[in-house]
Amino acid sequence: MTESGQTSPKGNWIARLWRFFWRPSPSIALGVLMVAGFVLGILFWGGFHTAIDMSNTEEFCIGCHEMQDNPYEEMQDTIHFVNRTGIRAVCADCHVPKDWVHKIPVKIAASTELYAHLIGKLDTPEKYEEERLQMAVSVWGSMKNSDSRECRNCHRRVWMDMSEQFGSARRAHQLAIDDQLTCIDCHQGIAHKLPEGFEEPSNDQLEADADEWLAKMRELAESRE
Repeated sequence: MTESGQTSPKGNWIARLWRFFWRPSPSIALGVLMVAGFVLGILFWGGFHTAIDMSNTEEFCIGCHEMQDNPYEEMQDTIHFVNRTGIRAVCADCHVPKDWVHKIPVKIAASTELYAHLIGKLDTPEKYEEERLQMAVSVWGSMKNSDSRECRNCHRRVWMDMSEQFGSARRAHQLAIDDQLTCIDCHQGIAHKLPEGFEEPSNDQLEADADEWLAKMRELAESRE
């Protein structure tokens, strides 16, 4: 309002726009408006869904050099990249939930990575290594809280024939079941290099004392809770 009690030009503009959107149309039939709204809704949903799917592609994920030169390069030496079955996981398979209820919050949270890219937070190998532990613990914590949901899209204990596994794997998996551990409690370095100071045991070490290794994993998991 102005001093004379009249509505300001800005207020008039906002009020007119509000009335335009919400008053009944004198010239367009309600059915036409409903059909138009339905079509526009489909177009919006299709466009939104296409954009989400595009952001899940490997090409999108490694579009910046931080991801191309660090985690993607590391992954190429793992079984998730090249294996005897020819089945390969891409970034979204491990880092993006399949269902929309969990997917959208993850996508919103991931938008902060754009800011990190713009300010050059990880734009050198040295900077990436400085942040590796913090990033790893954050991802491990999320996977722990979801009971390794993305791992279980492909790997489930009920699908495992443990009689076909090596002794160390069979022993470790049985102990994990007994202690109600989740995948990420033991498999932190399955696709990317572990932060400095973290080490995964060899098969020989696991065979020698899987109980000791799982005890260490339990302690590590509890420290992250």
